[in-house]
Amino acid sequence: MKLQPKTLPVEKTHSTIPPKKATNKKTKKILQNWQLYIFILPAFLYFFIFHYMPLYGLQIAFKDFTPVAGITGSDWVGFKHFIRFFESYYFWDLIKNTLGLSVYELIVGFPLPIILALLLNEVKDSFFKRTVQTVTYAPHFISVVVIAGMVIAFLSPVTGIINHGIQLLGFEPIAFMTDPAWFKTVYVFSGVWQSTGWGTIIYLAALSGVDPQHHESAVVEGANRLQRIWHINIPFIFPTMVILLIMNVGNIMALGFEKILLFQNPLNLESSNVIATFVYKAGLLDAQYSFAAAVGLFNAVINAILLIVVNQIARKTSETSLW
Repeated sequence: MKLQPKTLPVEKTHSTIPPKKATNKKTKKILQNWQLYIFILPAFLYFFIFHYMPLYGLQIAFKDFTPVAGITGSDWVGFKHFIRFFESYYFWDLIKNTLGLSVYELIVGFPLPIILALLLNEVKDSFFKRTVQTVTYAPHFISVVVIAGMVIAFLSPVTGIINHGIQLLGFEPIAFMTDPAWFKTVYVFSGVWQSTGWGTIIYLAALSGVDPQHHESAVVEGANRLQRIWHINIPFIFPTMVILLIMNVGNIMALGFEKILLFQNPLNLESSNVIATFVYKAGLLDAQYSFAAAVGLFNAVINAILLIVVNQIARKTSETSLW
């Protein structure tokens, strides 16, 4: 007679904690750490009030909004304002100027903080290193209005120190601020001067995590300083570079209009008129609220698409991404 093997009961793998008890446990945990939630409350309120609640007003991009009728009382017009913008004679000029400035700024401004951080990381004299950091960080704390005033004063064809130097070299003074060909260069390099030093902070923080034993091993094997930077430091900060590049590309159409507006004048309008300044003038100066909202929404959608696409490319090629 054959004995049948005894089958053991299979244990259940799912949780046996009732949902009510689990909820009570979470509530108790929140109450125990209420101080931490108080700390994050201001940030939560800021984003909720100033970033999420205004989304309700996006519907005016699809309406003929009038302040008298209000958002709910205005008539729906569908994509009328978007079509008007796409068919306007200035559409491609705005796209060209916005992309031109953004790509120029990305090409010039993105690598410089990386280079400066790598150079500062190699400096052994702490006094010189602190001095350079202080000098390069300082412009970040200067107001945009003050920066614009300084640049305009420095580049004045009559009293500007830059043009005085050009004249001493035997050349004619250049009207930087009224020549459309110079506007992009002035805008980009003034931004580089203001933000490069501050941008090195993230990379220096990343470089501080490099294990010194890697460099010691490389020195023993005969690697020079450039080889160690290329094969040790740069690969270590590469994920940080990818993340910041994704974020910069995601904001490629979101140029801040403050400095552009301060640099802008009727003579350089050919190069300085971008989507941000156009939305400001159409919405606030000309009171075309629905049209300005439609243009701004189009700009935001393009940024979102670029962010998603670049993030997907980065995740597939480097396995580093925002999500």
